Amino acid sequence: MSLGRAVGLLLGVAADAVLGDPEGYHPVAGFGRAAKALERALYRDARAAGAAHTAALVGGTVLAGVAVERLAGRNEVVRALTTAVATWAVLGGSSLADEGTAMGRELDGGDLEAARRRLPNLCGREPHRLDTFGLAKATVESVAENTSDAVVAPLFWGAVAGVPGLIGYRAVNTLDAMVGHRDERYRRFGWAAARLDDVANLLPSRLAALLTAAGAPVVGGSAGEAWRTWRRDASAHPSPNAGQVEAAFAGALEIRLGGRTVYAHGAEDRPVLGHGRSPDAGHVTRAVELSRVVGAAAAGVTAVIALVRPRPRRASRRRTSA
Repeated sequence: MSLGRAVGLLLGVAADAVLGDPEGYHPVAGFGRAAKALERALYRDARAAGAAHTAALVGGTVLAGVAVERLAGRNEVVRALTTAVATWAVLGGSSLADEGTAMGRELDGGDLEAARRRLPNLCGREPHRLDTFGLAKATVESVAENTSDAVVAPLFWGAVAGVPGLIGYRAVNTLDAMVGHRDERYRRFGWAAARLDDVANLLPSRLAALLTAAGAPVVGGSAGEAWRTWRRDASAHPSPNAGQVEAAFAGALEIRLGGRTVYAHGAEDRPVLGHGRSPDAGHVTRAVELSRVVGAAAAGVTAVIALVRPRPRRASRRRTSA
């Protein structure tokens, strides 16, 4: 068990809730600049080049995390502090809630132009042709997906693998956001980053969906409908992970998500998730509340995982006599 790791995760969650993102220099922004610089040096329209780009950046980040864990050693206080700082740096729960709340306020006030300007802060949709329903749908879907990607997944990997898991996962997820696109430039170069992100989110996305169903009644939603919609509709989504939590949110809030989705690189016709009404500003606000509930539950669950997970034993050197 690792008490320091469990305490560090909880402290990091508290820091994200109270302080928000680190001000000034953000480590994720620094990683993004390094990724862009390496992309300029390595870019080729080929999967091998993208795989080298991903391996160098993710591998280097994980090794940095391993070095931090080695320095902490068996000192649980130092482990708690390093885990807390890493958790605070990689979590995006507070900023997600702030953006979602602001979007709900602008939609509720009927300021569609302000809502369209804000949407790119949440997702990569093309906002200019979206009406109130389209903006609300895009926001709820983004809040749902990012609850998994920016909150549940880093906490899960932090519980399983400590600082290397926290920052390594965030490196994977950031690279997917930067190069894991289906447009002409990144279809092959971004393939490795996108597939690695899929693998990294297989378990966390399903944990996020389960916690969504469990937490739905807290925001006046339906746990049963969240469970049924998740199990029935998630597999129809083109993403093996985003559909899990989006379907659960749709059922929990008893709304319809999915359908035609317009990105900068083109439109996608996706299956409809859920059988409720079309979302509006009120559903955006409730989605943010549900995101907070899921994040709090994830903090508790992952702290328990960190506590009960056996610590790997270091190999001992056996003395032999000549």
